[in-house]
Amino acid sequence: MGRTHPLHTLEVLLLVGVGGFAGSNLRYFVSLVQPGLTGTLIANVAGSFALGFILYEAIYMGYLADQTHVVVGTGFLSSFTTYSTFAVQTTQAASPLWMIGNVAANYGLGLMGVLLGRTLARNVNGRSKEAEKMAEQETAETEVPE
Repeated sequence: MGRTHPLHTLEVLLLVGVGGFAGSNLRYFVSLVQPGLTGTLIANVAGSFALGFILYEAIYMGYLADQTHVVVGTGFLSSFTTYSTFAVQTTQAASPLWMIGNVAANYGLGLMGVLLGRTLARNVNGRSKEAEKMAEQETAETEVPE
């Protein structure tokens, strides 16, 4: 079965739906705990960090399955982060200064979140490579020459 088979398409749709269900419910929970601009900022920055890690994990390591990327990236994080709420809340902010501050905070901290996610993926990858090298060295040391 190829990647274009209807069952594969159905699987992807279901994975996105499951991820979306979980992400939107967590986003709702965040809005209950921290309503307003701050809750939206928390969700967007946390989502940016997670997406940065997921994206760069795929580039640097590729340990996570494609299905995990679909569930987490497209499903969960797309529903957890929220541009539309950010835009509406920004226009409803108390003053133009709050509007500018909210835009700067969401974009600035969101970008920092992605960069921190990338850094984490690099560090995890570096540790994985170090562990592989150590295992190879230990194997080479314990092998008995013929």
